[in-house]
Amino acid sequence: MKRDNLLLQERHSLILQQLNAEGRVIAAVLAQQLKVTEDTIRRDLRDMAAAGLCQKVYGGAVRMAAAPESGTLVQRMERKQDDKSCLAAAAATLVAPGGTIFLDAGSSNLAIAEALPEMPLTVLTNAPSIAARLLERPQIDLIMIGGRIRQSLGGSVGATAMRELEQLQPDLYFIGACGVDLHAGVTAIDYEEAEFKRRLAAQSKATAVVATTSKIGAVASYRVLPIAQLTHLIVEAQTSDDVDEAYAVAGTGLLRAGAL
Repeated sequence: MKRDNLLLQERHSLILQQLNAEGRVIAAVLAQQLKVTEDTIRRDLRDMAAAGLCQKVYGGAVRMAAAPESGTLVQRMERKQDDKSCLAAAAATLVAPGGTIFLDAGSSNLAIAEALPEMPLTVLTNAPSIAARLLERPQIDLIMIGGRIRQSLGGSVGATAMRELEQLQPDLYFIGACGVDLHAGVTAIDYEEAEFKRRLAAQSKATAVVATTSKIGAVASYRVLPIAQLTHLIVEAQTSDDVDEAYAVAGTGLLRAGAL
């Protein structure tokens, strides 16, 4: 029995290592690597998913998205500021003069707000922190989506905000995402927030996600949209080269920070 428990722990440890390195594991491949049956691996993955270590998907499992950072948007923005500023500068190159963009609540989108070039532009947002950063920009026509502010999210996503979305059709929507996975798509941790993002993405002419390396291959609980519907993905310079080809096949344009 002790030997069986040791083998179980060893398998779980090896599976976690592979999940952290690659973001995804395939049950059939793991069974061959670890010399056990696929049923054994599937049981392992079920147990690990129940413990919050991964999320089961068809044929295997994916890495769980990290829980949202604690603190206000401004406090979260101050963490890894150089990385987020570099990503934001790349994202800002997608914005055209005279266009209409939506920046939803999130520290990466707050960085994009700061990186926007001086040009005539309409910016829609549901985040007071983002709106505050743009108040001193005379060329920007700023429109705030209202309703009750969810402090944990830094923005409004409730019934009032959803009603106001009906009138919007942004040229480009920057989606704040908790996870971006080739198979699971763009995902969020909060149910109500995911519904808000899903509705807005469907009404936008183009969509974009800024993703730090930790978000690539991660999966949160609620899907926002499949990768095939994501127009642009902005990633860090050190993101694996394999990502380029995989997302290009899916039809998503990939932009690397620092590669301009």
